Amino acid sequence: MTDYIKPGRMTDPGEFTGLLDGLPTDVAGVARVVQGLLVHEFLGDLYGVELSDERKQTVHLRKVSDMLDGIVALDGRPLDVARSPDKRLVTNCRGFTVLAMTLLRRAGVPARARCGFGTYFGDGMRGDHWVVEFHDGERWRLFDAQLDDVLTRELKIGFDVTDITRDEFVIAGDGWRRCREGRDDPEKYGLINVGQGWWWIAGNMIRDAAALDGVEMLPWDCWGAMPDRDREPDDWEFFDRLAAGEIKTADDDRVRVPDKVWNALRERTEPLR
Repeated sequence: MTDYIKPGRMTDPGEFTGLLDGLPTDVAGVARVVQGLLVHEFLGDLYGVELSDERKQTVHLRKVSDMLDGIVALDGRPLDVARSPDKRLVTNCRGFTVLAMTLLRRAGVPARARCGFGTYFGDGMRGDHWVVEFHDGERWRLFDAQLDDVLTRELKIGFDVTDITRDEFVIAGDGWRRCREGRDDPEKYGLINVGQGWWWIAGNMIRDAAALDGVEMLPWDCWGAMPDRDREPDDWEFFDRLAAGEIKTADDDRVRVPDKVWNALRERTEPLR
C-alpha cells in the first residue's frame, strides 16, 4: 500500500511540491481545492465560460507538474483559493483524478487512479470515466473529484461522491467480466456519438492496469494490445486474464507503457517525458 502514497511518474509535483503544503488533507477538502482549480473541457457552459480550442489543448498534459505549471500561470494565488471558471486549467475527468490523487498522497492517504465507466451521466450509457480510489484505513473507496455542487445538481446525484459504489462506477475489468458473463451489453460501454463496445472496454483495462502500476495515461493514449477502434480483441483469453488481475504491466509488453504512445486525438506518436 505504501506504493500508493509515494509520488509516481505522472503525479510527482516536482518544483511545485511546496505549493501543496498546508492544503486540506481530508477527501472533501481535497475535492474543493481541485474543483476550484480545474474545469472540464466540455462543461464550460455549465460554469458560464467559453473555452477556446487553444485553452482546451491542456487536456493533453500528462504530468501533474505540468498541470500545476499551467494552473499558476493562469492565477498565481495559493492553490486553496478557488479560481473563477475562466482562470481554471482546462482538463477532463482524468485530470481531476490525478490532481486529487497527488493531494491525497501528499497528505499520507493511499490513493490511485481507476479507469472505467460511470453510470451516472443520465444518457443510459456506462460512460468512459476516471475516478480516485483511496484507502480510508479500513477499505478502498471510490471518489469522483469532478462532481462539485454544479455537476451534482445537473446530474441529480443522490449518492456520496466520496464513496461511490462499484455499480455507479464500473472499473474496466469488472465491466469486461460483466459483459463476458452476459450480465451487461458491451455496446453500452463508451461514449454516445464517439464509440462503444468491446474495443473500448479492452483499452480501458490496459489503461487501468497501467494506472495501478503508477502510470496514469491520457484516456486516448494507445499502446500494446489495445484493439483498433471498432474492432473486437484478437485474444479474448488475454483480456480475460487481465480482467482477473493475472497480468501485470511489468511482466508483459502488451500492457507495459512504452517510451512512446499513440495520441489518438492528435493522431501522432508522442514520447513520455
